Amino acid sequence: MLEDLKAAVLSANLQLPAEGLVTLTWGNVSGRDPASGLVVIKPSGLPYASMTAADMVVVDQEGNVVEGGRRPSTDTPTHLVLYQGLDGIGGVVHTHSTWATSWAQAQRPIPVLGTTHADLCPGEVPLTAAMTPEEVTGGYERATGVVVLHAIAGRDAHEVPAVLVRGHGPFCWGASPAEAVEVAVTLEAVAKMAWLTVGLEPGVGPLAAHIVERHFSRKHGPGAYYGQTAFYGQTGEKGGI
Repeated sequence: MLEDLKAAVLSANLQLPAEGLVTLTWGNVSGRDPASGLVVIKPSGLPYASMTAADMVVVDQEGNVVEGGRRPSTDTPTHLVLYQGLDGIGGVVHTHSTWATSWAQAQRPIPVLGTTHADLCPGEVPLTAAMTPEEVTGGYERATGVVVLHAIAGRDAHEVPAVLVRGHGPFCWGASPAEAVEVAVTLEAVAKMAWLTVGLEPGVGPLAAHIVERHFSRKHGPGAYYGQTAFYGQTGEKGGI
């Protein structure tokens, strides 16, 4: 099982440079084994081009290395806090992708301005509170995970699949490492569209709530009909994109 997870985490990490979400080694993906609670994560500072599944590091829920000969990502404590605090997630991604990080550095949440955002989540992509000097010096990476959870404010993880860490960058999650990367890719597109929209029309308001709800529910709600999860007629045509 862990060997399959290592392969999945490697594949997800290699998607980051392929999708233009990382520069140099500035990003990481992890995956959690639900049976054991063990987490597989990218090694710290290792170039993507040279990584193999054998380089992936396995840690327990306290961050102790239980398998692997490399040092795990410095963001490992943040990942572990998110796994402990968010029900049902199996993958976490952190990047410094240009557009999402620009919103984090501007210290602004990303508002829901269009249906692409609504397809991702029904509310703004939240921004964390400013971290105190005590939080930074007393266990910075773990505190980062805590402020991310506070930014979600008890909402369901699938309704808030990403958070911007103030001045830092996005953390995203999903049911698997691959799904978490898909969220990160979508977030970057949404962040770019929102930035350009606000530049064109600084006073633009949020998308109408009934349209937001329709777009989110058709992909994620109990009656979701986007994609091929259900079959209609002989061709499986379902409409939408």
